[in-house]
Amino acid sequence: MNIDALKLFRLTSIALLVAAFSAAATAGLFDDEEARRAILDLRQRVETLRTEAEQSSVRSAEESASLRRSLLDFQNQIELLKSDAAKQRGVNEQLSKELSETQRKQKDISQAVDERFRQFEPVKVSVDGREFMASPTEKKDFESALVVFRKGDFAGVQNIFLNFINRYPSSGYETSALFWLGNAQYATRNYKEAMINFHAIVERVPEHMRAAEALLSVSNCQVELKDLRGAKKTLEDLVKNYPQSEAASAAKERLLKLK
Repeated sequence: MNIDALKLFRLTSIALLVAAFSAAATAGLFDDEEARRAILDLRQRVETLRTEAEQSSVRSAEESASLRRSLLDFQNQIELLKSDAAKQRGVNEQLSKELSETQRKQKDISQAVDERFRQFEPVKVSVDGREFMASPTEKKDFESALVVFRKGDFAGVQNIFLNFINRYPSSGYETSALFWLGNAQYATRNYKEAMINFHAIVERVPEHMRAAEALLSVSNCQVELKDLRGAKKTLEDLVKNYPQSEAASAAKERLLKLK
């Protein structure tokens, strides 16, 4: 029985008891039978009120218990939602981390691929007064061969230049490679092969800046091979075809010595 119902019951009971005493006090006005009925009626009313109060208390207790259960269920749902939200935040943070890592790896791969492709992309080079496009590998191989030549390894560099020419038959470096190959052959006294390569320069690219030097080198080979008449003819052609070149000035001096 809750407090409000108990108070109500007590107040009602007191009121009824007062009424009963009042009825007993005035019993002289009625006969005994009527007084007993009045008292019984009052007792019945008191019992009815007590029963209703108890029932009301039971209902209130049940409603209170139901409310507490509802509040507890609601609190549990809130805690469950908080837990789910925390788990979801954890999942989102993990997904965000994995996404960032994936994007970083993708960027690294993209940069690596770009770098690798750049290794094969042609670049503009300028050699012996000529500009042309060459692959990075082609450029590197030619410059490596020149390093060997400048070290004085004339025998070893010949195979390097020959391999270069065979590997890059359409290379813009070909004329320069023939020139240095011919010089390496001349240095090793392989005059005939040197003459072939020097002549190839003049025949294929007569306007090349190394063409006049190539003719001068041909005359040097002819002198070494004791072909003085041929050397004289080569020098005369050099002076005639490349009169403004430094090689032509050297050729004029040599012609004087050959007379």
